[in-house]
Amino acid sequence: MNRRTKIAAMAAALLITAGAAGSATASGDGKGADREAAALTGSAKLYRPAGDDITFSFDAHLAAKDTMDPQAATGTFRYSHYKGDWGGYAVAEVDCLTTGGKVAVVTGVVTDTDLPHLKGKRVGISVHDLGKHDRLGYSWIGRDAEAEVPPCLSASPFEKVEAGTGDFRVLPWQPVYPTE
Repeated sequence: MNRRTKIAAMAAALLITAGAAGSATASGDGKGADREAAALTGSAKLYRPAGDDITFSFDAHLAAKDTMDPQAATGTFRYSHYKGDWGGYAVAEVDCLTTGGKVAVVTGVVTDTDLPHLKGKRVGISVHDLGKHDRLGYSWIGRDAEAEVPPCLSASPFEKVEAGTGDFRVLPWQPVYPTE
């Protein structure tokens, strides 16, 4: 083979490989099924040197068919905060999920809790998936902790997770905009 033929053959092989990889990525499972539009899964314990036991877990998903409607997200998330004999938990039904790169914002309405003032309230949580150094934020910080939280909003991910506990996984949202 001459040099030009070798270069053309290598370029064709690269294009075929890239096309196969791209279709496996787009389909999610490599079998032709649509990839989810966005997802947030995993759990972690927040870092607290005073000994508080604060955990968060997520199972939130936005189906491919709902790519342009983050408020069609489904799933649940749970959080708890205990220290000694004080504390409580809450489980929320997801009502919005947006992700961008490795950052996710999820909101949901509390459906199960041992803290009566939370039942029926919307809360928001943000996650930054940084591998072994994940971060997290939540809507109930500050003076307006009891204020109504709009769908899809939360504070920035300001908290550090405890070393060895963060396994958040953020699937980036890729909105599809109409073309002209």
